[in-house]
Amino acid sequence: MTVDAEFPAEPYPGERPGFSYVHLDGRSWPLTRSYQVDGRDLDDWLADTKSPTLAERVPVLTYGSNANPSKITWLREHLGLAGPVPVLRVRCTGLAAVWAAGLRVVDTQRPVTLAAMPDVTETHAVWMADADQVRVLDVCEGRGERYHLSRLETGRVELEDGTVWDRLLAYTGAAEIRQPILVDGEPVRCADMSQARAQALTGEPGTTGLRVSVVDGDPSPEDFPGRVFVYGTLRPGSSAWELVEPWVDGEPYQATTHGTVFDTGFGYPGLLRGDGKVSGWVLPLRPGALATLDAYEGHEYRRTRISLSDGTICWTYLWIA
Repeated sequence: MTVDAEFPAEPYPGERPGFSYVHLDGRSWPLTRSYQVDGRDLDDWLADTKSPTLAERVPVLTYGSNANPSKITWLREHLGLAGPVPVLRVRCTGLAAVWAAGLRVVDTQRPVTLAAMPDVTETHAVWMADADQVRVLDVCEGRGERYHLSRLETGRVELEDGTVWDRLLAYTGAAEIRQPILVDGEPVRCADMSQARAQALTGEPGTTGLRVSVVDGDPSPEDFPGRVFVYGTLRPGSSAWELVEPWVDGEPYQATTHGTVFDTGFGYPGLLRGDGKVSGWVLPLRPGALATLDAYEGHEYRRTRISLSDGTICWTYLWIA
């Protein structure tokens, strides 16, 4: 466990821990690649604090100050941020944090914006944010004015365990002052220049080069991702296929993940985490499908996100009874 003082917020964008963590009350607890905190499953840890589980949160790429623990405490003190914030280290390819065209009004420091940069790889972080935390970020980032909340269609974002997030959320430049500053026609990476030097930059506003879809309203956790891995009665041709088939939006395909499937003794299997290899099907889903699947699976299962053998992220149902 670390304290905020170990990661000062100044100069912007502040210092980041070299590990994934969950932040609460001015302290950061390291997270393992299997989402363990203090030897416990993160979802159980979150439940003890009466907070939403990972399945109830959305992934928001943070490439500036929001990965800094001291900044998270500032959000708590000034904007009412509440509850634990899981912050996951990620490897971003084709995406870069670059200096923006305008300075911040509050302190004249130069803020960061996100840009497409082929062949560039950087380490950033993903907040697993609940609905109230997204609303705080909206205020902090000036959603709709300075930044848009967008789904990224550019680049590759990979967690430490190899899981690949596709079309995750990020705050991308909306106003001209939050577009990249171009010096000699090129954006300037934050990794290549300190805040002190960046404040003196002169240049012209450019464009981010990102392909995005701007989010209208509150993002739904169910959309991240829009597919489910099934290994039992919901597979094509199995006994419950007719239940899920109307919700399938695309061609199902076969895939594998890590874990162990066992016979529950009730006529249907259960999946546990593990090192074995489990075969199943990936079903692309229409919006709203998960409510039907949650009701079908019932209290014996927990819906969670897993990584397939190729790194693709999927929903699935783990046995917890």
